[in-house]
Amino acid sequence: MSGSDKVVVVGQGYVGLPLALRAVEVGYRVVGYDVSPERIRRLRAAESYVDDVNDVDVKVALETGRFEPTGELEDCVGFDIAVLAVPTPLNDGLPDLSYVVAAAEALGSVLSAGACVILESTTYPGTTEQQLVPILETASGLRAGTDFLVGYSPERIDPGNREWTVATTPKIVSGIDDRSLARVSSFYQSIVDRVVPVKGTKEAELAKLLENTFRHVNIALVNELAVYAHELGIDIWDVIGAASSKPFGYMAFTPGPGVGGHCLPIDPSYLSWQVRRRLGTSFRFVELANDINQRMPDYVVSRISLALNRQKLSISGARILLLGLAYKRNSRDARESPAARVAELLGRLGAELRIADPLVEESPGVPGLRVQATATEIAAADLVVVLSDHDDFDWAAVQANARAIFDTRRRVEGPDVEHI
Repeated sequence: MSGSDKVVVVGQGYVGLPLALRAVEVGYRVVGYDVSPERIRRLRAAESYVDDVNDVDVKVALETGRFEPTGELEDCVGFDIAVLAVPTPLNDGLPDLSYVVAAAEALGSVLSAGACVILESTTYPGTTEQQLVPILETASGLRAGTDFLVGYSPERIDPGNREWTVATTPKIVSGIDDRSLARVSSFYQSIVDRVVPVKGTKEAELAKLLENTFRHVNIALVNELAVYAHELGIDIWDVIGAASSKPFGYMAFTPGPGVGGHCLPIDPSYLSWQVRRRLGTSFRFVELANDINQRMPDYVVSRISLALNRQKLSISGARILLLGLAYKRNSRDARESPAARVAELLGRLGAELRIADPLVEESPGVPGLRVQATATEIAAADLVVVLSDHDDFDWAAVQANARAIFDTRRRVEGPDVEHI
């Protein structure tokens, strides 16, 4: 790594911002490029808006003079390395690569000979070679592999994880040719503890989808088991604890209200779509997992209804306090969160909703009054529903003051607590 190397990170979200700050930390000159004026404004004011990055981290990076948040494409001119860390959502169930395309077109217009472009966004196998490369070549007039280098290195960000960070998580690296692989490897070796080279970009793209599909399928398995175990009068949590005592051949997954974030609700569908498009067959494990996990919020609402019925109450008119909007514990990430679906269904059924989440700042489109989880608020609820088990909640106050609790995360115990 040369201290004069200029790195552009396109997209300053949950993936791009931690990567940009880590690159600054090890000595790169970094341009954090994003099309959101609000993100750029907040970064320039040393304000963070993602997990794993606090205001001090941004302030320190700015004070080095080597971190430049910008929405101006001309600031990216002359880059040595560019990393695309932009969203790859689903649009009506189909992969939406519009952000990748837009970023590639923009970068291609300022791409110079000798530079290296790396895609980190999760996508289906073949995207780097079949989508990214042609766009860069057309926009720049240069030839990939000859004039500039291209690689793929899937992001492995786990919001809220204090142990496995950008620096400590092994990084899969790949390139369209040997020179590209060597350059991509060299870059990431300078910012992470370990790199894992693979044969090509398709292998790297599929490896990322395998990781998330593995989790998605196993979470679906335990979610479905939880539904049936409840009907059979079996404590699924006790079952999981017992199975976890096996030191080999088993990995524990726990049930919950559904899956969220960018990875599990979206990424496996990229693989399923590619298999159906290219091979004409269905990826049955993914489609079954999608069906099970997507139905979990509805199942949660059905269990809430039963819990209220035991108090001789109906959902309509009941005062329900939802704890947590984030898709996972200790995270501010509410993307695709099952909590939003639970709130939507309860709102339709006429519940008097209160929602508390000390980490999620905004919840556009989610029905319900935002409140603090005070002892008074907890005591006033006919039912408290635990959807995200953040450490910032006062769990002792929840247990001491709630009349009844339906806990989808098994954070609390007691005679008035029911678990999923």
